[in-house]
Amino acid sequence: MDVKKELLIGFIVGIIANTIGTLLYILLFSELGIVETFEAAVKQGHVGSLLALGAILNLIAFFGFLKIRRDQRAKGVLIATILTALAILYYKIF
Repeated sequence: MDVKKELLIGFIVGIIANTIGTLLYILLFSELGIVETFEAAVKQGHVGSLLALGAILNLIAFFGFLKIRRDQRAKGVLIATILTALAILYYKIF
């Protein structure tokens, strides 16, 4: 397969894993609904923490791709994780 396509697949998997991880965290540990929890996180300045907890699933995707020798896909997951980290940094600073 094309290297760019493999990177894109990994990136998309990373974004989806982060989204699912964030939603799972909200559903398991928040007494509020998804929208209410996110709005509360924005008001209280905890969006970065919420995103960071959601990014834990990226570890599974990253090491899973490495295990099956899909290095370019693992790089795509890493790129998605770095972009998440930059978003967290943005929320922490501004």
